[in-house]
Amino acid sequence: MPAVRPLPELGSIYLDARGAERALRVSWHHESGLVVLSLWRENVCAGSFRLAIDEVPALIELLRAGLVRAYDDARERLDDRDAATA
Repeated sequence: MPAVRPLPELGSIYLDARGAERALRVSWHHESGLVVLSLWRENVCAGSFRLAIDEVPALIELLRAGLVRAYDDARERLDDRDAATA
């Protein structure tokens, strides 16, 4: 099994909500024009996905739109709760 390489200069690790033994590792590889998303379970890479840098804006837009919707939904729930108690 290949050794785990350290993250490049620009990268991060996100822990899974199900537990710290699962993680998403994101690393930029400017030299190859890729962002690599890899799924980790403990210290073993379970899978990876290579995303071309020119596709990153669409991914960011999807995440942004989902976040806006989540905030809107939370705000509506708070407004409904406040209206019910008024």
